[in-house]
Amino acid sequence: MIIVSTTGYFVSVSGPYIAKNNDAMILTHIMCCNIEGIQSWVQEEDIFVVDRGIRDSLEYLEQMGIKAKMPLFLAKGDKQMSTENATSRLVTKIRWVVESANARIKQWHYLGHILPSSQIPYIGDFVRIVCAICNKYLKPLAYGNTEENQALGAKMVFLSKQVNTLQHHVEDNHLDRRSVCWTEINDLPDFPHEDEDQLRSLTCGIYQLRLSPSYAKEHIEGDCSIQVHREEPGLLRVKIQSRHVSARCYLLWVQYDACDIKAWYCKCRAGARVVGMCSHVAAILWYLGYPRHHKDERLGVRDWGEFVEDATLVDVSDSSSDSDENGPEE
Repeated sequence: MIIVSTTGYFVSVSGPYIAKNNDAMILTHIMCCNIEGIQSWVQEEDIFVVDRGIRDSLEYLEQMGIKAKMPLFLAKGDKQMSTENATSRLVTKIRWVVESANARIKQWHYLGHILPSSQIPYIGDFVRIVCAICNKYLKPLAYGNTEENQALGAKMVFLSKQVNTLQHHVEDNHLDRRSVCWTEINDLPDFPHEDEDQLRSLTCGIYQLRLSPSYAKEHIEGDCSIQVHREEPGLLRVKIQSRHVSARCYLLWVQYDACDIKAWYCKCRAGARVVGMCSHVAAILWYLGYPRHHKDERLGVRDWGEFVEDATLVDVSDSSSDSDENGPEE
C-alpha cells in the first residue's frame, strides 16, 4: 500500500499484504495499528484522497475524524451521473498523482513484472528503496506556477456549484428525440477558433486533450454525424461512437457563438458535468476548433515510417544485370 502526497512524494510504503486483503482492509489495518505512527501525521484539516476500493473503510476514517474524498459511483439504476455527482472530477484531478506515482515504481524492470514467491521476504524493502530513490532524484509529479494552479483550483470549485443549463434545455425541449429540427453539415465556418491554451482551460486539464487526436482519427472522420439546429443558431448535435464499446453511440450537444464555447452536454455517464467535460465533447471541440484551422496538425498517431528506410525496396532486375556485366571473366 502506497501513500503519497499531492506532489507525488512517497510518504509511506506498507506491506506486503496477503493477496486476499483488499484496499479497505489494508487501510483500516494501517490506521488501527498506527503503522509508522501515521496517526500522528494527520492534522485536523488534512484530507485523504482515495479510490473507490477504499469505500468500505470510509466509515472507520470518519470515526477517527479523518476527512476522505473519493470519486462517486453511478447510482443503481441510473445511466448517467447528475451534474452534482459528476463533479467528482475535483477528486480525480488530484488522484492522478497516486496512479502516476505507482507507475514510477513499475518503471523499474525488477518491479514491473510478476515475481517468484521466493522474493516475498525482500519485496517490501525493494519497493521502499525504489521509492526513496524516486523521492531523492526525481522531480515532483505536480509542479508549476503556484498562482496558476490556485486559479485553476478556484475555477473548478466555482464550476462545481453550477448547473448544466444545456442539459436542461435538451431535456425540456426533447432535443434528444426530435430529428426534423436538425440538419447535417460537412463544414462549420462560424465555429470559434480555439488554441491549445483555450481548450486546456475548457477541459480543466490535458488528459482529454491528449486523447482527442486519436479519438478524432478513429471515430469522427467518417462515422460521426454533426448536425446544426435549424432554428437555434450556435447549437450543434453530434452522434459519436463510444471509446470503449463499439456498438454504443452517444449524442452530445455544444452551444457556441462566434467567439466562445458556451455550454456542452453528452449522454454518456459523465457527460453532465461542467467541471471540465467528457472525452467525447473534448474530442469534438478539439476537432472543430483546432486542427481544421491548422493544416499541419495531424489526426491520430503520426506515421513515423517517413523517417526510416525499407530494405525491400530494391530493383532486383537492375542489380542482377549489373552483376552479370561486371562479373569475373573466365
